[in-house]
Amino acid sequence: MNPFRPAALAAILLVSAPSVAFAHHGLMHDGCPTGQSWSAGDIAVSGAYTRAMLPNAKSAGAYMTIENTGTTADRLIGIKSEAATTIEVHQMKMNGDVMEMSPVEGGLEIPAGGKAELAPMGYHLMFTGVGTPFKEGQCVQIFLEFQSGLELPIELNIGGVAQDEPVMDHDMSTMSSMSSMEGM
Repeated sequence: MNPFRPAALAAILLVSAPSVAFAHHGLMHDGCPTGQSWSAGDIAVSGAYTRAMLPNAKSAGAYMTIENTGTTADRLIGIKSEAATTIEVHQMKMNGDVMEMSPVEGGLEIPAGGKAELAPMGYHLMFTGVGTPFKEGQCVQIFLEFQSGLELPIELNIGGVAQDEPVMDHDMSTMSSMSSMEGM
């Protein structure tokens, strides 16, 4: 048997295989579709995104809307991902002239028939110990854990460093980031 045939066959299979997003450390390098929503049980998540990080940064925030269509309140109590060593729900608020950020003890309540907004300058997910900085156009895989026992896998689109709303198109997110910087 010719020793080059297995290598040639592997190369042909690799080239002819369907395109699959390359993923490691919880990141999908080919990105994920924009405008996605996820649901399981009474919980639905939409508008999930995070921002691109500077090269040496080790932390990032993430934002989304979590809706509870049920008749019983639930609570977001944990978040898992290979992308960071720790992910917590944090709250940012003003104390006089000082902005404070702190973990939300006991998780974040998602009221029955209501929703929780995670947005810049308010509640958000805080990633610490990020191994590979998030880059615009990529995607972060996470798992949301709820007090009811529900675990919901979702994907966060990574927008520009100044992204302040869900990513709708990677080309447009750059323009959105630049236009928001012009007003500074």
